[in-house]
Amino acid sequence: MLLALDTSTERIGVALYDGTRVVAECAWQGGRRHTRQLAPLIHEVLSRVGASMDEVSGIAVALGPGSFTGLRIGLAFAKGLAVGRGLPLLGVPTLDAVAAAVPPTSAFPTLAAVLPAGRGRLAVGWYRLNEGTWQPGQAPEILTADTLAQRIHNPTVVCGELQAEERRRLARKYRRVWLPSPATCARRPAYVAELAWQRLQAGESDPAATLAPIYLHTGTPIPA
Repeated sequence: MLLALDTSTERIGVALYDGTRVVAECAWQGGRRHTRQLAPLIHEVLSRVGASMDEVSGIAVALGPGSFTGLRIGLAFAKGLAVGRGLPLLGVPTLDAVAAAVPPTSAFPTLAAVLPAGRGRLAVGWYRLNEGTWQPGQAPEILTADTLAQRIHNPTVVCGELQAEERRRLARKYRRVWLPSPATCARRPAYVAELAWQRLQAGESDPAATLAPIYLHTGTPIPA
């Protein structure tokens, strides 16, 4: 069973995944209380399904982009669990998990996965539909909602954590923009788990010593 953590933004989440089922999942708007909430949340999720850390065979963690503090807390916690228990560690770009939640459709072959980046900006990752799955294209970038709308010239799905005003601005381009419902846009740690599970089954893992969060304002990852 794989344990997945996502502390990329103020939305915090934990999931347990065994390859055929999402055994447990919990996510909510936790504000900036990641340090206080993460360990009790993991304990609660395990307890609710009568499981323990002894049954966990791998640790997955969302790498961002996202909040500087939130990412460092989540990654440090994941590394501690993985190293302390001798478990494989797998990092998943957060925008990949956002994109994975959107059902592919040939009518909208481009997807912009977004996360809040502070000061009215969005972290945006671009994806193209390829053989029925969303494949990442260019590197993620920082844009405002208005700039994102101006960049969209072809039918595009825009999915992720958006404020009401951001949704309204993007909705003006209704002929080219499809905004999935807030439920679809809510980031779920189960998708972090599912993407990591695929890598785990292929025998992959990431070295704890060098796995780093993704911070877009630097252009390159910063070691945790």
